[in-house]
Amino acid sequence: MRQQDDKSSSSLRYVDWFTVVLYLLLVMAGMVSIYAASYDFDHANMLSFTEFSGKQFRWIGLSLVLGLVLLLIDVRVYENYAYVIYGGLLLLLLVTIFIAPDIKGSRSWLVIGPMSLQPAEFGKFATALCLAKLFSSYNFVLNASKANYYRALLIIFLPIILILAQKETGSALVYLSLFFVLYREGMSGLVLLAALCAVVIFVVEVKFTGSLIVGIPSGQAAVFILIMVLIVAMLAIYCKHIEGARNVLLWFVGTGAIVTALEMAGVAVPGLFYFIGVIAVALAYCILLMFKTKARNLIITVGTAVASVIFMFSVDYAFTSILQPHQQMRIKVALGIEDDLRGAGYNVNQSKIAIGSGGLYGKGFLNGTQTKLKYVPEQHTDFIYCTIGEEEGFIGAAAVLLGFLVLILRILALAERQPTVFGRVYAYCVASYLIFHISINIGMVIGLCPVIGIPLPFFSYGGSSLWGFTFLLFILLRIDASRRERSF
Repeated sequence: MRQQDDKSSSSLRYVDWFTVVLYLLLVMAGMVSIYAASYDFDHANMLSFTEFSGKQFRWIGLSLVLGLVLLLIDVRVYENYAYVIYGGLLLLLLVTIFIAPDIKGSRSWLVIGPMSLQPAEFGKFATALCLAKLFSSYNFVLNASKANYYRALLIIFLPIILILAQKETGSALVYLSLFFVLYREGMSGLVLLAALCAVVIFVVEVKFTGSLIVGIPSGQAAVFILIMVLIVAMLAIYCKHIEGARNVLLWFVGTGAIVTALEMAGVAVPGLFYFIGVIAVALAYCILLMFKTKARNLIITVGTAVASVIFMFSVDYAFTSILQPHQQMRIKVALGIEDDLRGAGYNVNQSKIAIGSGGLYGKGFLNGTQTKLKYVPEQHTDFIYCTIGEEEGFIGAAAVLLGFLVLILRILALAERQPTVFGRVYAYCVASYLIFHISINIGMVIGLCPVIGIPLPFFSYGGSSLWGFTFLLFILLRIDASRRERSF
């Protein structure tokens, strides 16, 4: 018994208290922001359990107790039972699909008496533990075999599939941030480049589809040009040592110069024929070089170009046939294609008005007109950041971002000092989740991203989100504390 008490006290002694203080500052600032966002002149008591701020204070108190318990648990429990925890959360996500009530078209909330909990928030720490356990397995190296990639991807995509079945797209997309962890552990940067290209092609195709350039839709013309630039860049940088690659570069430059000269002379050039023809000839020559040199880099270049063209032609089908009408409208509003100020664009427009009206110093605590008159829906949850921008101004909004930046940098520092692969991978999972949540939420509020229902960590009202991030952070602190314990 005495030995167990010594272990508990040592685990608390070696906790990174700087991170704990950051956590406390953020959650308390979040509670104050929730109070400001939901302030009612008739019921102004911040700690009243009938107010959102009072309810959040209760969640914070329970989170502190939860955090203490997580710090006292033997770190070997997290390592040895990672797969069991992951399997249990997957089962909970599966059950949620069938027993959760339909709330705004989503079946993702479990109602337990007076509480409502969202299992998807707890699936994050379970997936992080499972991924860390996989990478810490004996002789596991991500690039050693394709089977290792399949196992890692299976761990990431199983919760995504179950959460999508609950019709909770925003929460499912968060798990894609774990690809940054795979990159840290050896995944080729070409995968992230492919993801970036897919996003750019999708945005350009949807955004510029209304007008014509050289006889074809401007979106397709722009994407064709981007694909040509991508091929040129990959040949110039990625395949520069391969004999014949410069001929493809000369082909692009030469045909571009000829077409430009013809257009200036008033000779119309069939746009679609030109783009497809130039790319087709270049790819055919690259394929010929592949058989001649057996160059892996050329195969990747050709595959990238072909996949980009296929993806470009599939964007319209995916946008109109797969996405729901409200999702299409949100994307159009975010891209500035449509305003819809009374529908899908209402929240974002009112949010931008609130933030813009705050100016440099803000209107003062509890003095925000947009906030007090309830112009912004969900301003105490997903749109909490607009309250900060209106009342505290640019300085207050920037201070919140600075706090998040310090926390993320601290987590990355904790990750790099871990002596075990398990600790390092888990820490990078936590950092990836936070970066994704913060970027997308603030992007939503200021109109840079579609509204997909992503809460701002530690600030948005809700026990599930707060508990989910408490699990993530305090398990990391416990793992980091064990680093010091093992050294003594």
